[in-house]
This record gives sequence, structure tokens and C-alpha cells, in this order.
Amino acid sequence: MRKLIAAAVLACLLPVAAWAQSAADMDKSLDALFGGHKPYADFFARLQTAVASGDKATVAGLVDYPFQARIGGKAVKIKDAAHFSADYDKVVTAKVKAAVARQTYATLFANWQGVMIGDGEIWFSGVGKDANHMAVKITAIND
Repeated sequence: MRKLIAAAVLACLLPVAAWAQSAADMDKSLDALFGGHKPYADFFARLQTAVASGDKATVAGLVDYPFQARIGGKAVKIKDAAHFSADYDKVVTAKVKAAVARQTYATLFANWQGVMIGDGEIWFSGVGKDANHMAVKITAIND
């Protein structure tokens, strides 16, 4: 009985997370978490297309700056899109590209912190002062 109660308490404390089974399930999950799925679905499609085609400028435009990255084992603060584009291949590595290529919309992971691609290679979320000034942007890239 104690284990059951402990499990129930723990479940209440954990953040809400979404593991969808279909695109419609993911839509519902994102609607519940963020009040709408379309900006996230559109962002994901645009990111996947840009990464697949090697469009560094578009990917750089999808990042929330300043951006912290690890390059050569060192933490580097990337201040703007020009800096990101210059270091693109050091930040968007083969592992990151592969995770983006394998990911499907229905199998994204989402919680109150944002949406995750792969095993955390990329996180994206709505950023801005309020709902009227919000844009979906990359908030983390992890190799």
C-alpha cells in the first residue's frame, strides 16, 4: 500500500509530459501544454527541411539568442545568427542532424519546458514576453 501511495504522490509531482502516438495526439498534447500546436508543428517542419538541406541561415534564424553551445569541449556564448552560422558545423553536428532526420512529429516529446527532438539533441519552445509576442525558437542544442 505504501508503494502505491508513494507512486501516486510522485506522479503528481512530475511535470506533465507528452508522448504522442499520432500527429493528432501530438496536436492535442501541444494544445494542452502551450495553448496551440500549429506554431510548433510549423516550426518543426521548417527546422527539419532546413537541416536536411544544409540551410545554415534558416537554422540560425530559428535560434533564441544569446545561445550557449559547447564547441571543442568549451562553453561558448553565441551572440547572433552570424556567429551561429560561422560555427554551424561545430554546433549542428552529424549526431544532431541524424536526430532531426529520424524524428517524426508524432514522436516528439513535449513537457512544460518545451519540445524535444531525439534524446535531447534539440529543444525548442515558445519564447517572448507574452503570448502576443511569442515565437517558437531553438533553446538548446546538445551533441
